[in-house]
Amino acid sequence: MHGTGQTRRAFLATLGATTVGTLAGCQAEFDPLASTALDEHAATQFRQGLLNQGYRDVSLPDSVERAWEVPANRGDHTAAKGSPVLAPTGDIVLADDTGRVRAISTDGEVQWETTITQATRGSHGTPAVANDTVYVGAYDGALSALDLETGRRRWRTELGDAIGASPTYYNGSLYVAVEHAAPSGSVAAVNAATGDVQWRDSRPTNHPHSTVALDREHGRLLFGSNDGYCYAWSFPDLERAWRYDTGGDVKAPIAVADGLAVAPSWAETVTAVDVTDGTEEWTFSTDADAMCAPAVHDGTVYVGSHDDRVYAIDLATGEERWRFETGGWIIGSVVATRDHVLVGSYDTRLYALDRDSGEPVWTTANRGHVTSAPLVTDDAIYYAERAVDGEADDPGMCYKLVPA
Repeated sequence: MHGTGQTRRAFLATLGATTVGTLAGCQAEFDPLASTALDEHAATQFRQGLLNQGYRDVSLPDSVERAWEVPANRGDHTAAKGSPVLAPTGDIVLADDTGRVRAISTDGEVQWETTITQATRGSHGTPAVANDTVYVGAYDGALSALDLETGRRRWRTELGDAIGASPTYYNGSLYVAVEHAAPSGSVAAVNAATGDVQWRDSRPTNHPHSTVALDREHGRLLFGSNDGYCYAWSFPDLERAWRYDTGGDVKAPIAVADGLAVAPSWAETVTAVDVTDGTEEWTFSTDADAMCAPAVHDGTVYVGSHDDRVYAIDLATGEERWRFETGGWIIGSVVATRDHVLVGSYDTRLYALDRDSGEPVWTTANRGHVTSAPLVTDDAIYYAERAVDGEADDPGMCYKLVPA
């Protein structure tokens, strides 16, 4: 291991593995831009970076076949499940709704397994990996940090009653939406080395579980909540900036591109608002609730809905470019690649669509509802699904696809 990695690992190890952060309010002395001994950016995290754009600069094969499958989710909760990520070790890391986190080799062998919670819904978040550490929340309200090589827990911090969102990592801090029982909510910044709470704001209400987006160019931290609002704070000073009422629950991550925040809503809409001041730019109507994480690339938004469709929407105007009909709800995450769009459906299929036309290129049949974001690497595709009919004795799988 190179010198920087050794120093970082030694630094983390000296800070202890059982830190519990305070539940106090805003920590006025917190400076998000202060230099740290930790990585500036995550090696990998949900939606491929701070802006939640869901784009991978890779090409898909013309056809695929299944290389292996490993049992994963077993719960009946209909929300989207956690997505696999590729760690610097070369392993796939996956958190699932059983409460376990696993590192799985590209050959399908489990390298380690750690249970982070006994909560009924386990974890639905996607891990962030930085500083040789795996960071993920769970439905017991705690954020955990695990050693990437061994799965040993470094620290665990209780933040509330549930964490359904994925943590967003930047410059030694983890930003995460937290659910409280009232129903209410908060957003917190947590020190990645110690688990200490650095900053917290309790403005969001009604169980927020939208993954935080961080737009450094326009100085905004933002996410959505079940109260129907998109919330924004200034960055790095973390002062309340604006909120926008979509009229329906905002459950999915907000994607940010070209100064616009794109928010799917249970108001049966997808709305783009100005990142700086929260003013509406356009609203696109679907025929049912929208809670799918959108992908944005080259001026186009790709998003799914409970109306069973995938839509391509012009980012600048909100006009529809194409639509594709699947056979079930689309509540997971769309991923865009150089030439294709990948999307899973409640019809148990994963679809590869032509990015320009929306025409299907190939599809795979699975066991359960496909709700994770597919992980696309140079030579494979990995994704996870819900348990079949939500039954624990018929688990959903994590799959690997390879070129046929």
